[in-house]
Amino acid sequence: MSRAALLVLADGRFPAGGHAHSGGAEAAVKAGRLTDVPSLAAFCRGRLHTAGLTAAGLAAAAASGAFDPLVLDEEADARTPSPALRRTARKLGRQMMRAARAAWPGPELDALAAARPKGAHQPVVLGLAARSAGLGPLDAAYAAAYENAGGPATAAVRLLSLDPFDATAVLARLAPEIDAVAREAADAAATGDPGALPAASGPLLDITAEAHATWPVRLFAS
Repeated sequence: MSRAALLVLADGRFPAGGHAHSGGAEAAVKAGRLTDVPSLAAFCRGRLHTAGLTAAGLAAAAASGAFDPLVLDEEADARTPSPALRRTARKLGRQMMRAARAAWPGPELDALAAARPKGAHQPVVLGLAARSAGLGPLDAAYAAAYENAGGPATAAVRLLSLDPFDATAVLARLAPEIDAVAREAADAAATGDPGALPAASGPLLDITAEAHATWPVRLFAS
């Protein structure tokens, strides 16, 4: 197992399309709920423990090899009530699939790409990418958890002209919670039961995603 593969997978420069998405931060800025560093910390923490935990569980399950990826894709659909977020997850999954198949080609990625030509949910693809790279469920959970907190932090720098040092400090202070979320997700995946995977929700993220999708002018795709 090469731990360096985890660094590549979690790197913001990995061409999986995440840079074009704010994780709900743009809508939160417009609504006045995200205005400064303290509110960014609260937003990232909330996202980590809801959407982040759910995504980490799906990614860990896919990386374990104990679940049918198509079943996991259905589980992801059931855990994503917002149509706008389902479309976003599949679009990001399609882009992640292209990058993963170039970096770590493998039959499981090929099979999922053939079965879901319009894109599977991104956390499922991320987990299979981790597996194809020789990584384990906990590694996949870390990548998904970090991405769910790191994406909004990076977006907030552009949206609010925050000092990037301050945004990075927010993520550094969240590190113990990212550890805990990744372990919880991996433990849930270890049960082998799709029903035991996290299904934490952030209703406000769902609601604002629907509104954001209708904006004629926006900086981020979601």
